[in-house]
Amino acid sequence: MSISRGTRVVLTIFAIIAFGFIYVPLGVILINSFSTDKSLTWPPSGFTTEWWGKAAESESVREALLTSIGIAIAATLVALVLGTLLAFALGRYRFFGRESISLLVVLPIALPGIVTGIALNNVFTSFLGGLTIYTLIIGHGTFCIVVVYNNVIARIRRMGGSVEEASADLGANGWRTFVYVTFPLMRSALIAGAILAFGLSFDEIIVTTFTAGPGITTLPIWIYQNLFRPNQAPIVNVVAAALVLVSILPIYIAQRFSNADERGGGLI
Repeated sequence: MSISRGTRVVLTIFAIIAFGFIYVPLGVILINSFSTDKSLTWPPSGFTTEWWGKAAESESVREALLTSIGIAIAATLVALVLGTLLAFALGRYRFFGRESISLLVVLPIALPGIVTGIALNNVFTSFLGGLTIYTLIIGHGTFCIVVVYNNVIARIRRMGGSVEEASADLGANGWRTFVYVTFPLMRSALIAGAILAFGLSFDEIIVTTFTAGPGITTLPIWIYQNLFRPNQAPIVNVVAAALVLVSILPIYIAQRFSNADERGGGLI
């Protein structure tokens, strides 16, 4: 279907406005991270790399970074196991209530984070003895599962069951079929889902606020706590800019895996 020149111009203008609305503020943060000013001012009166060095030397930033990485890895592993099992159960078998269970699996990603956080906080404090690092991992896992589940079940539906049936007809048992047939076909979907789950957990702040135990500070929480402290604004800008740049990587890799699957090949 051909598109008229006028329509292309209008769509291009709207695309530029949308991208500008999203990315101009991110660009401002990046520029401010090199500013010589100690407060959030625009335009910068000068440029320096001093704040990047101080951020790298900050022990609190390193601790928050390591905490975020550790929690994101743990939540991703939980999501990989549970999300994959749920996807196989709901994608391969028909049973009463399957659609209702599918809705319940996807629901956490659609709910406002504050609602999920309050609900989990009530459960953890009322029935599980309080908040710890494990409650934080469980909290992150509730929405990370959705990302893995959506990737895996989409692949399962695209694969169908004919390849696995052919493997069984050739004498392979269930385990050999999974290892040599199913898993290779699922591998890129699992990797993409894991990368997206890691990025989602690493950046999370709302659910973290309600489920983190005492003394546990992730990088987004550190940014929020230090945003309005005197002389901390430049370092906060540096950490925020670095967080944006690092967050681009998992999205890019996940997209490459998805595009490779659509081309019918591996990641190149």
